[in-house]
Amino acid sequence: MGCHFIPLLLTLLLCSTLPTKSSSQTFKCSSPSTSTCRSLIDYISPNTTTLSQIKTLFSIKNVRSILGANNFPLSTLPNFTIPAKQPIKIPFTCLCINNTGLSNKQPIYTVQKDDGLYHIAAEVFSGLVTYQEIAAVNNVTDVNLIKVGQKLWIPLPCSCDDVDGVKVVHYGHVVEAGSSLELIAQEYGTSRNTLMKLNGIANGSSLLAGQVLDVPLQACNSSVRSDSVDSPFLVPNNTYFFTANNCVKCNCDAANNWTLQCEPSGNKPSSWSTCPAMQCEGGLLTIGNTRTSGCNTTTCAYAGFSTDQNISTTLATQSTCTGPGASPGNFASRIGLSRNYLFIYIHMILLLVYLL
Repeated sequence: MGCHFIPLLLTLLLCSTLPTKSSSQTFKCSSPSTSTCRSLIDYISPNTTTLSQIKTLFSIKNVRSILGANNFPLSTLPNFTIPAKQPIKIPFTCLCINNTGLSNKQPIYTVQKDDGLYHIAAEVFSGLVTYQEIAAVNNVTDVNLIKVGQKLWIPLPCSCDDVDGVKVVHYGHVVEAGSSLELIAQEYGTSRNTLMKLNGIANGSSLLAGQVLDVPLQACNSSVRSDSVDSPFLVPNNTYFFTANNCVKCNCDAANNWTLQCEPSGNKPSSWSTCPAMQCEGGLLTIGNTRTSGCNTTTCAYAGFSTDQNISTTLATQSTCTGPGASPGNFASRIGLSRNYLFIYIHMILLLVYLL
């Protein structure tokens, strides 16, 4: 009996070592192949890690980008600890290739001793990609043959497509156990039907824990010109982003009427010697400053930048009144006028009663 059991045990052992179905999925991207955009994706580390280690793993230039994507305070240090299994949003640039969105030639992973493609995909990058996808974009013909020191492009899923005619930031959300399309839609301000259509889901009950879901995030309204280097400038809710060669910091908060708030960053520019002037016409306001006159609030808004070291600004005016021409004074006047009419009406009735 023991002899008959050995083949079965070996079969079960072999099956347990085979790769299981990955949680990764490709995102559709029908935008032109030259199109790039900013995207986000969840990363859930199997072990305790730090912001600095995440920065290195995903080939991110600076920790500030991670802080902005997660709305962490700017004072957060690079050695800040991220507990195991805690999701953290990774910012990266997306590129559309053959109707599929992939991270633009990054991150780059250097093969370590005893690494295998499955280990890199499923464990190092927590199933955000499959080993087959890594092999395909790196022209690896034998998935069992990679060399120590070899550089591998990790193709994270993403998209640059509009959703229902609106420009959005595509976010690769890793589904938590017990979650549902309804809960995800409610949390991120979209609809169940949009999520199903975007992800090719026919049955909402088939959602799996660990699945990477394409979630469209609404971006704040901005004054950035279409000819700006960073156009379209999309910053989703509860995030901030540095632009104009690190000279400008822009924040999106839905509570602020979905209007992008920008200000000088105070940081050293990334490729310019100094940050240029950021004043609006007339020189009375700089980016982020406002002035109020009656019902109108005028803000010096960021409008983009060019490669010749120029930052554009514009004056954006917003009405703070509750209605056309309305003000507390006008409302009080209407109340007073109504009381006067009521007073006259009562006296007219009393006069008629007296005459009768």
